[in-house]
Amino acid sequence: MSAAPQRGAPPGPREPWAPWAPPALRARWAVPAAVGAGLLLYLAFPGHDLWFLAPLGVGSLLAVVTGRRAWPAAGLGLLTGLALYLPLVSWSGIYLGLIAWLPLALACALSVALAGVLLAWTSRLHPGGPLPAALVRAATAAGAWTAVEALLARWPFGGFGWGRLAFSQADAPALALAALGGAPLVSFAVALAGALLTQALLALPRRGAAPTGAVRLTAAVSAAAALAVVGAGALVPRPTAPQDGELSVAAVQGNVPRAGLDFNAQRRAVLDNHVQGTLALAQRVRDGQAPAPQLVVWPENSSDIDPLRNADAYAEVQGAADAVGAPIVLGAVLVGDEPGTVRNTSLVWEPEGTTRDGLDGAGGVVAAYDKRHPVPFAEYIPYKSFFRLITSKVDLVVAQFVPGDAVGRLDAGGARLGVMICFEVVEDALVSDTVDAGADLLVVQTNNATFGYSDENVQQLAMSRLRAVEHGRAVVHVSTVGTSALVMPDGSLVDPTTLFTPAVVAGQVPLRTSLTVADRVRQAGVPVEGLLCLLGLAGAAGGLLVARRARRRAGADEDDDGAGPVQRPARREPVA
Repeated sequence: MSAAPQRGAPPGPREPWAPWAPPALRARWAVPAAVGAGLLLYLAFPGHDLWFLAPLGVGSLLAVVTGRRAWPAAGLGLLTGLALYLPLVSWSGIYLGLIAWLPLALACALSVALAGVLLAWTSRLHPGGPLPAALVRAATAAGAWTAVEALLARWPFGGFGWGRLAFSQADAPALALAALGGAPLVSFAVALAGALLTQALLALPRRGAAPTGAVRLTAAVSAAAALAVVGAGALVPRPTAPQDGELSVAAVQGNVPRAGLDFNAQRRAVLDNHVQGTLALAQRVRDGQAPAPQLVVWPENSSDIDPLRNADAYAEVQGAADAVGAPIVLGAVLVGDEPGTVRNTSLVWEPEGTTRDGLDGAGGVVAAYDKRHPVPFAEYIPYKSFFRLITSKVDLVVAQFVPGDAVGRLDAGGARLGVMICFEVVEDALVSDTVDAGADLLVVQTNNATFGYSDENVQQLAMSRLRAVEHGRAVVHVSTVGTSALVMPDGSLVDPTTLFTPAVVAGQVPLRTSLTVADRVRQAGVPVEGLLCLLGLAGAAGGLLVARRARRRAGADEDDDGAGPVQRPARREPVA
């Protein structure tokens, strides 16, 4: 049971049916606090990198919705969501304008509105004394936040989990928790730390009141637990030693002639840039200025001319592979089987003369992976005829990308690659199933040309860093325009590039085969995310039930004079 407000406390709005709950913040304080919570969350993400503000953001939202009913909590949550997502995904409107940016930000912000409701409900739990109640409320609030993230990562149109708390923690000790339970556990830990801090503050006595022993204990334990959660990841090992040898890798960032939506119109120039970058690397190898790579990786959209149908593009890619003497994993747009369709594909292109693994030495494409989750409203338009009524910009997508259905596991250069194309790195399942299929090195190919000089590129790189730790694998993260880097299994970066600059990132990466705890638990069928979500939803349901029972009791008390139910006078019939 939370500490009741002490005598002398300033008056504040309070539900009369919940005397055990702390008074809610007045609206004049709650509204700016809700906006501030969103800004704290935004500043935690890459671009500002103030990761330690993320717990404070969640805790601030919990503080402003504590003691409130559903609709006010939803409104405050929406303010928090807008303050977070309007700046976080502003890159979506750099070239498409408000018609892309505002609907995306609003859709994501609505998820935070839902979180506000669930957090308000969990704040009504009061089992046992002040300390057990504070711990239960904090744990269920963190579970509720995780549940909302899980929903947004899956729905609608396959979901958009870009703003998950876990992706703000690339430089935090909490990142290591990904090796135990993946992104859901990291998000849960961040939310838990914030909720515990809030419980510590709410337990403090009001102005003019003397603290009791229970109050002191609740505040101290909650604050200490919050700090322990924040630092817990420092105790989790992040091994980086190779287990199946090392691989010499070169990632080619060819750049584009100019940023913007018309990168497709520059497709020959983009292809030439990546060919020239690879030829220059080959020359440095011949001159003894660089080690010979065993694998070369080009980004998504490095060949938007279908090299399997265009003889000139085929010759260019083959020439680059032959010159560098190593297979190239390149991102290509291939013409689909159905009219008006295309595929976003990763191709393994061998140099001529390669005869290992039963190849005939002719070179060319030996394996391919089709992107499984094309991006809605970018690579395809769902319900196109309907959305055309809203904006003609849907016609910028002239060909619909169709999804692949095979796991992104490709063999190249002696490594077993787990391949993700662009936004696929956001989705837990599209990464983990490549590891389950035996990948010992992860590859993320992306194209950030349409997002200008925004923070989108470093936000995405942070996701690759989390995946590296989650699965104990190095990641080759390569973009057309940056930021490209090699990511070690502990999440550290090797030679990150700058935006819109031709570059080659080269180095030795370890090939690792062991499974992290997160992988083993998942393969054992333990649904970590599901259990965390269940905790939150059960807490929210319990809080809602507590509130309803309290309201019924309060209503009964109003009709009770102390000697039993009030006997209401019978209705009198009108006199004729």
